[in-house]
Amino acid sequence: MKMSRALILTVVAVIGLAVMGSGLFAADVPDVIEMKDPIYDKHTRGIVSFTHTKHYADYGISCGECHHDDKGQPLADLKLGDSVHRCSECHTKPGDVPRAALKDLAEDAKTKLTLEYQAGAMHANCIGCHRDWNREHGKRGPEGAPASCNDCHPKE
Repeated sequence: MKMSRALILTVVAVIGLAVMGSGLFAADVPDVIEMKDPIYDKHTRGIVSFTHTKHYADYGISCGECHHDDKGQPLADLKLGDSVHRCSECHTKPGDVPRAALKDLAEDAKTKLTLEYQAGAMHANCIGCHRDWNREHGKRGPEGAPASCNDCHPKE
């Protein structure tokens, strides 16, 4: 009888610690972030829902792999709960760079111009990582990381 009571208390304690741990995660950083940015007067596609749990906990991606410094280098020391800037604070132009503006530019100039645009920077960061992950893990479709417009942007 005493053994079963000790087992129950242990299970309750483990569950409590797990709930507290997930509560700390939720208290510091919202799990789901709607990528709705105020620099847009109107969003032309469905709003992307970013899930920290999926990226951080499930896939083991560190915060710094998405959040970077002004030179595009990962913020290696960044941890859950640290303050970060909105993407549009540095990538100040809404949308993607117009294709015509990229014509006749060298690759480094194309990259620099693309990163001035909020959607261009987001797409460069997210899509590249998703495609790399899919290639590495041999995943496609619903089993893989979303890599097409409609996979991330839900229909409105």
